[in-house]
Amino acid sequence: MSQFAINLLFVGASFVLYIGIAIWSRAGSTKEFYVAGGGVHPVTNGMATAADWMSAASFISMAGLISSGGYANSTFLMGWTGGFVILAMLLAPYLRKFGKFTVPDFIGDRFYSRTARVIAVVCLIVASVTYVIGQMTGAGVAFSRFLEVSSTAGIWIAAAIVFLYAVFGGMKGITYTQVAQYIVLIVAYTIPAVFIAMQLTGNPIPMFGLFSTHSESGVPLLEKLDDVVNALGFQDYTADVDNKLNMVLFTLSLMIGTAGLPHVIIRFFTVPKVADARWSAGWALVFIALLYLTAPAVASMARLNLMTTVYPEMAGQVENYDAAADNALQYEDRPGWFRTWEETGLINFEDKNDDGRIQAYNDSNEGFADTAQQRGWEGNELTVNNDILVLANPEIANLPPWVIGLIAAGGIAAALSTAAGLLLAISSAISHDLIKNTINPRITEKGEMLAARISMAGAILVATYLGLNPPGFAAQTVALAFGIAGASLFPVLMMGIFSTRMNSAGAVCGMLAGLLSTLLYIFTYLGWLFIPGTNMLANTPENWMLGISPLSFGAVGAIINFAVAFAVSRVTKAPPQEIQDLVQSVRYPKGAGVAHNH
Repeated sequence: MSQFAINLLFVGASFVLYIGIAIWSRAGSTKEFYVAGGGVHPVTNGMATAADWMSAASFISMAGLISSGGYANSTFLMGWTGGFVILAMLLAPYLRKFGKFTVPDFIGDRFYSRTARVIAVVCLIVASVTYVIGQMTGAGVAFSRFLEVSSTAGIWIAAAIVFLYAVFGGMKGITYTQVAQYIVLIVAYTIPAVFIAMQLTGNPIPMFGLFSTHSESGVPLLEKLDDVVNALGFQDYTADVDNKLNMVLFTLSLMIGTAGLPHVIIRFFTVPKVADARWSAGWALVFIALLYLTAPAVASMARLNLMTTVYPEMAGQVENYDAAADNALQYEDRPGWFRTWEETGLINFEDKNDDGRIQAYNDSNEGFADTAQQRGWEGNELTVNNDILVLANPEIANLPPWVIGLIAAGGIAAALSTAAGLLLAISSAISHDLIKNTINPRITEKGEMLAARISMAGAILVATYLGLNPPGFAAQTVALAFGIAGASLFPVLMMGIFSTRMNSAGAVCGMLAGLLSTLLYIFTYLGWLFIPGTNMLANTPENWMLGISPLSFGAVGAIINFAVAFAVSRVTKAPPQEIQDLVQSVRYPKGAGVAHNH
C-alpha cells in the first residue's frame, strides 16, 4: 500500500469517527449547544479541555519554533503551561460558581452593563478569530503534505470538516469529538517521538533521551546539536537570550492569554459543580503534560536529523564554512521526504552559486556571509517552514509508513479540535450575548439555535479566508491571539472576581484601552487587520518600542487595562450593593447549582 493510501486511510477514518460522534451527540437544545447540558464528567472534560487547548500551534508549530530557536523559544512551553495553572486556580472555579454560559455573559451581569457585554463580545471575537487563523494555517500544512493537495485546498477541506461536526453538534458534539481527537493526537505525537529517541539515543522515553548520549557520536545529544549548528554559524542551541525584558513579557503574555481564552473557559461551564471544575483543570494538566514534556525532545531531535541530512558527513568537527559547504548534500541526491515536502512549497532550495549542493547557513552571521559571497552567492540556499518539522520528522528518520499516517491524523486532529472550540465560543457570543441578551431578548430557543449555527458558519468562512494569508507561523499567529485575550479579557475577569469596587465604567474603559493599545501595536508591525503590506514599520527588533515584540505586547496591554480600569473606577460611582454581595459569594464556591436558563 502506498504512503498516500495509508495517509488517506488514517485521516479518513478519523474524519468518519468525528462526524459519527457529532451525529450521535447532536445538540437538541441551547443548553446542550452551549454547555453540553452541564453534566460532563471531570475526566472527560479534562481530556476535551486538553484537546481544545493543544492546538495546531502545540502539535505542529511549537516544536518547530523550539527546533529553530532553541532555548529562546522555550518561552512557548513556559507561558502556555503556566497560564493554565493561573486559569485553574484563579478563574475556572469562580466562573463556574457564577453559573453562566459564556465569558461575555459573566462580564455583562457582573458589571451590570450591556456596553460591557458588547465590548466583551468584540474582544472575544477578535482574539478567537486571530487564534483560529493559526488553526486553519496548521490544518493547511498537514493537508497539503499528507493528502497531496495545495495548502489552500487543505484549508478549505479543514473548514468543511469543522463545519460538519461543530455546527450540528455544538458543545455536546464537540466535547466527545475532542476526547477522540485528544487520543488521536497524543498517540500520534508520542509514538514517532519514541521511535526517534530510540534511534538517536537508545532511550525510549523522549524527555529522558533529550539529556542522554547521542549513540553515533558518544557525546550528549544537546552537545552534539550545539556542535552541528555552530558549524553553520548559528549560536548554541542552548544559548541564553539577550533581551530578557522581551522574553519575560512574552512569557507573561502567553500566561495571561491562556487564562483569558474564552474557548477554554467555557469548557468549565460544562461540568455539574464547582469541585468538578477544579478536577477538570487538574486532569487537563495531566493530559497536557504528556505532550508538553515530549515537545522539547521532538524539537531537538528534529533539528539534529534535519542538519545531519543536509550535511551527512558532518560530525561536529567542522570549523569553517568552506569545509561545511564542501560536504553539503548534492541536490540530486536529496532524500524522498525532501522531494515530497518541496511539492508543498514549505521547503525551498535556491542554488545561488550553481554548484548543485544544498548549502544552509546562518546568513545573519557576517563571517559566514563574507565567505558565502566569495563563493559566488549571498544568502541561505535552504528555507524550511517551521511548521513542517514535526510532521516531517518521521519521514526524515525513515520510520514505518503507518507512523507517518498516524502523525498526519494527529496533526489534523490538533488543528480541528481547537478550531471547533474557538468557533463555538464565537457563535455563542454572537447568538447568546449579542442577539439574545442585547438585540432581541424575545428570540425563541429555536431561533437562537439557528443564529448560533449561522454565526458559526460565518466565522468559519472568515477564519478560512484569513488562514489563506496568515500573519506568521501557526504558533506565532496563536501567540498574537493570546496577547489580545490577555490584554482585553484576562484583567476584567480577574477584577470582576476579586474586586468588589470595580464598576462598569472601569471595566469598559479598561477593556477598550487594553484591546486598542494592543491591536495598534500589533497592526503597526504586522499590517492593519493582518493585511500584507499595510504595516507602518518593519517587524524587526530595531523598530520595536523598547525592544518589545508585537508577540509580547499583550502583557503591556494588560497592564494598561488594569491601570485604566482601576483609575476610572476610583473616580466613578461604586457598584450597587447587590453586585458587591454577588462578588463576595462567587469567591466562596460552596456549590454552584445548574447553569442559568435564558
